[in-house]
Amino acid sequence: MKWQGRRGSRNIEDRRRQGGTRSAGSIGGIGLIAVLLIGYFLGIDVTPLLDDGALGGVQTTQNVEITPADERAAQFVSVTLADTEEVWTDIFARQVGADYAAPILVLFKGQTRSACGGASAATGPFYCPPERKAFLDTDFFTTLERRLGASGDFAAAYVVAHEVAHHVQNELGILGQVNQLRSQMSEAESNAMSVRVELQADCFAGIWTRAVQERFGSLEQGDIAEAMNAAAQIGDDTLQRNAGQTVRPHTFTHGTSAQRQRWFSRGLESGNLSDCDTFAATRL
Repeated sequence: MKWQGRRGSRNIEDRRRQGGTRSAGSIGGIGLIAVLLIGYFLGIDVTPLLDDGALGGVQTTQNVEITPADERAAQFVSVTLADTEEVWTDIFARQVGADYAAPILVLFKGQTRSACGGASAATGPFYCPPERKAFLDTDFFTTLERRLGASGDFAAAYVVAHEVAHHVQNELGILGQVNQLRSQMSEAESNAMSVRVELQADCFAGIWTRAVQERFGSLEQGDIAEAMNAAAQIGDDTLQRNAGQTVRPHTFTHGTSAQRQRWFSRGLESGNLSDCDTFAATRL
């Protein structure tokens, strides 16, 4: 992806130098790694296990080092976010007939707080609807490449585009309606609804990918393959299998690898919001 030297977004809230906290005393080494992997692979926020008192530890100040890799990641995210702002402003004007209000993207390293709960390396990137903010630990890109097997800058762009897509869903009123429905459902039904939300976000990320190429011509050979690989590596079935677990479809919250690839491709090929209606689809 051609991104160096291009315009960055002003909608970045950089908390990386604010530091964070960690618990000391009762968990460390292999135990800490195991807890973090549970969070990555199962989509569980394990921040409470790392906070003061949860494991009998003592809260200490965490020294945060901002590395050259962190700075590069921050610049990349800023350019990618700027691209989403331009693309979605245009799409909303043409397809929705409304103004697009861009989200804030919070960069952090270590831990931070959100209206949706704790944010840490264990939670992965996420979108918080009440704050209209996306949260991203810059270390996640390293995890994406080294632990999840999704390398390349466009794999990282896909992650940013997916979280911004949740904001698009929020702007369209979809998230509010879905969350109301999920509150009245069983756990299995709620999980199934969550899958449709996530697959629609993948489809929207595909729409963004198509538009960013048409508008900026910034994609390079292999970029689409990087995004497709990232979609595959973070499918529920792949994550469970790689974690040594039995694949349990009723626990899926994001969709299978094949489903995530299929809906990303659908948005990429179509470019139309109406073709991303996962809620009406009989086959995901």
